[in-house]
Amino acid sequence: MTAVPLKAVTLTHVRYQKGDQLGHFLAWVSLIPVFISLGGFVSHFIFRRELQGFFFAIGLIISQFINEFIKRNVQQARPETCLLLEMCDSHGWPSSHSQYMFFFAVYFSLLNCKGIGPWGIKNRWFMNVLHWSLAVLTMYSRVYLGYHTLAQVFAGATLGILFGAAWFWVVNSVFFCYFPAIEASSLGRYFCLKDTSHIPDVLKFEYDNARAARNKACKTN
Repeated sequence: MTAVPLKAVTLTHVRYQKGDQLGHFLAWVSLIPVFISLGGFVSHFIFRRELQGFFFAIGLIISQFINEFIKRNVQQARPETCLLLEMCDSHGWPSSHSQYMFFFAVYFSLLNCKGIGPWGIKNRWFMNVLHWSLAVLTMYSRVYLGYHTLAQVFAGATLGILFGAAWFWVVNSVFFCYFPAIEASSLGRYFCLKDTSHIPDVLKFEYDNARAARNKACKTN
């Protein structure tokens, strides 16, 4: 019986040299896009259901489809280290990890500049530094671990920045006008979809209203 070749699920398939502590750390860094997608956005949809977050995620998904389309047409090989990583059957230009993280970083920064988000004014500078640092670290990890060349990660970063900025403009200049209609729709009411981008400090707003509702309930009882 002929053995059928096996293929790994590359979503979490990250390798590093045994005993390399930096490589071990960067292997986890390389998984940040997975953590953001499965942990960040899924949690956001369950607990917050913000339209800004919903369209943010849609943009990231579209960006990844564009990345895959470009890879299949350009068909640039990964570096020679792909043999050890068992990744030579996939293409390397542009890096999808870099494109994802820089799309995320630029979109998040533009949200902060516009004052949208639950972080509060005082914490926005910290969030900007954090996600740009994670983007650069992720880009570096893909080169260090041997999955991409410098040209491939810089191409991914450039496309991520361009697509992220373009999608932010589309959402907040075109789709934003339809947010009230989406909120008022039967689907919006059923799933409790909302837009709080007009509130300067959402975290403080929700905290104050939650405390006020608790105090009112206590007085009623």
